[in-house]
Amino acid sequence: MAWSETSRPVSVSLSSHPSWRRFISELNKRRFIKTWHNFKHNKSNPFDFNISGGKRRSLSLLIFTLLSLILLISFLSQITNVSTAKSIQFHSNHLSNFHELEQIEQEPDFHLPPSHRKRNKFKKRRGAKKNKKFNPFVSEFLNESSEIHSLLFPDMDKVKSSRNSKYFYPGRIWLDTDGKPIQAHGGGILFDKNTGTYYWYGENKDGPTYHVQPKGTARVDVIGVSCYSSKDLLSWKNEGLVLKSGNPNPTHDLHKSNVLERPKVIFNDKTNKYVMWMHIDNANYTKASVGISLSESPIGPFEYLHSLRPHGCDSRDMTLFKDDNGKAYVVYSSRNNSDLHVGPLTDDYLGLTGIFTKKLVGQRREAPAVFKHNKTYYMMTSGCSGWAPNEAMVHVAQSMLGPWETLKNNPCLGGNMAMRNKTYFSQGTFVLPLNGLPGLFVFMADRWNPSDLKDSRYVWLPMKVEGINRVSVFWHKRWKIREGLGYN
Repeated sequence: MAWSETSRPVSVSLSSHPSWRRFISELNKRRFIKTWHNFKHNKSNPFDFNISGGKRRSLSLLIFTLLSLILLISFLSQITNVSTAKSIQFHSNHLSNFHELEQIEQEPDFHLPPSHRKRNKFKKRRGAKKNKKFNPFVSEFLNESSEIHSLLFPDMDKVKSSRNSKYFYPGRIWLDTDGKPIQAHGGGILFDKNTGTYYWYGENKDGPTYHVQPKGTARVDVIGVSCYSSKDLLSWKNEGLVLKSGNPNPTHDLHKSNVLERPKVIFNDKTNKYVMWMHIDNANYTKASVGISLSESPIGPFEYLHSLRPHGCDSRDMTLFKDDNGKAYVVYSSRNNSDLHVGPLTDDYLGLTGIFTKKLVGQRREAPAVFKHNKTYYMMTSGCSGWAPNEAMVHVAQSMLGPWETLKNNPCLGGNMAMRNKTYFSQGTFVLPLNGLPGLFVFMADRWNPSDLKDSRYVWLPMKVEGINRVSVFWHKRWKIREGLGYN
């Protein structure tokens, strides 16, 4: 800034200053200063611009900044309006799609043959409660030569027409991208937000079904845990066995003669590791433990660490649940499947804190699948009837540690009465949230085929939570999720 000897500002002609001329020239190019230009050259202008150099530069910067800010606000406003409109359209379209899926789709009643009183030969797994009342529909379901069995286990001809379809077909053979039946039974889904990829982990049962004892439960030798990846929940790429059996030591948990069921994988944000827990047992289901393995990649390989009895209790059907705050929990059937136990994991997900609660005491529930909506926790369970299906129940709590209350209503809607009362002849394994649409889920279940376990089917159906006390699973022979709904 220029000063006189008396420390007063020097009178400068604004229009003759070089900086001012450059500024005016720049603004003229942008056609923003027509009004100011006219005003500046008005002979009747009474103002005298005797401004110091520093103040002139400040004024120039102020005007330019204001104009730029106005343009920026206008631009952002247009972007916001477009984005809001697209968001409203997205939710409107897909909520409309889900309203279509809420339509009740009925099925004709099953017709039983005169010989339906013949009891089935398949025995229950250890811990299963004996049914005093014989159910003819279950008997026909388990009889591989029956008409009902054929209806519930359609052959490969049905698959060929639907292989490249954008629909889910509950109960049909589901092929991977290589054209082979998917082997991921009793499994669960992990969604990787960074890649927008779903990973489906489950038991590989691609082996012969046999019985350890003539009257024992049906089983397949342990093969390992399969992993499949997908972007759209429909087309699944086989990533191979991420945890393999084959240990030659008969006492090792991963020896083929033992039991590996219901693997679940969660990601630990603190350690950047993928952690898998599963039900580990021996052939007669007396070990009743959980196994733990670890990997740096969602597609493995997973390193098997060890097995243990959680909280010193026997453990069979189990699941993992990771809460919004990163806290993880294990839920497992215990005391010979009489109760369900719930306990938090350590921060690295590799152990237990020692805290646990007993829930649904004496109710004999298994196959837990936990999910959350509006700060409320829900859990789907099945009864204990071995490979035979039974009616699902929903339980609700405000904390993972309980108390848990059982909802009265059967969550299954549609189909026929036999289907509703037997969870569409399947057993739940996982509940998958649809991203971006709170209250909408996919119910994942297995339709077990104890005469040929590798041919067990997948029953995935749309599910909705309304309020706190209503969870509904809707039956459809064929259904789809519109593109963009629930995908990354």
